[in-house]
Amino acid sequence: MEINQSNVTTFILLGFNLPQMGIPLFTLFFIIYSLAVVGNLLIVLLVVADQHLHTPMYFFLVNLSCLETCYISTILPRMLASFVRDKSISVNGCMTQYYFFGFLASTECYLLAMMSYDRYLAICKPLHYGSVMNGKLCFQLALISWMSGLLTNTIVTAFLVGLTFCGPSEIDHFFCDVYPVANLSCSNTYLVKLATFVTGSMGIGTTFLLTMTSYIYILYTVLQMKSKTAQQKTFSTCSSHLMVVSFFFVSLFLVYAVPETERLKELHKIFSLFYTVLTPILNPIIYSLRNREVKEALFKTVRKYNIRDL
Repeated sequence: MEINQSNVTTFILLGFNLPQMGIPLFTLFFIIYSLAVVGNLLIVLLVVADQHLHTPMYFFLVNLSCLETCYISTILPRMLASFVRDKSISVNGCMTQYYFFGFLASTECYLLAMMSYDRYLAICKPLHYGSVMNGKLCFQLALISWMSGLLTNTIVTAFLVGLTFCGPSEIDHFFCDVYPVANLSCSNTYLVKLATFVTGSMGIGTTFLLTMTSYIYILYTVLQMKSKTAQQKTFSTCSSHLMVVSFFFVSLFLVYAVPETERLKELHKIFSLFYTVLTPILNPIIYSLRNREVKEALFKTVRKYNIRDL
């Protein structure tokens, strides 16, 4: 049977369906976006400028900050525009947004796992840390993270791009995510949903287990420390890291690895805010700006430029 297919070239992003709250929401998310971008770029500039921060931990943090800047920039600018003007987005633009979002989100899963392994070596195997976590291994781990994210999302996007869209064209989300877009297709979406579920379960599940395993060993080592001061300081840092990582992984898992239900569909937008908005603004604060070395580098840079101005 032939389907009377219309040529759908534009989607409508419904967002939060709160037209009367357009300006307040624009203001709120504009502030969040600005703080996230400034915070992450500040980390990159400080690490590049200060020789004392040229260590494996800060090498991974620079990767994370660059990723977060690009990551939030694939979502927030388009969301901000939808609050004050037309909510439409071209099909090609929608596919492009999802491709880069999915690539960066997948990469972050792998990068967080690599960073937890780095912290595991530094805290649990301090005598071997310098010889094991050398420049070559750091580069290889970062490359594996970026290439794994690229490969994982390319598979899903290839299936998504192959779908046919006949209408309706309203996406019940604030960005072009795979499930809301696939649900608009008039062709068979089994393969794209299966690929999303399988890659999501494997990618998110594996990296989450690796990350949690590293932090379990770290917390066990912290509890064995004789110095209460060192114990409290390390535990405070690791617990805050663990909190942000848990927000990111659990929200991703609920959206992409748990089978769709009507109740979960209603909560997907809320869960999506955790990994698209919350983690990019929290990561520079939790991972870097609370660190003594980063604070010292920031004060040193400020003093240097103040002296030059004088």
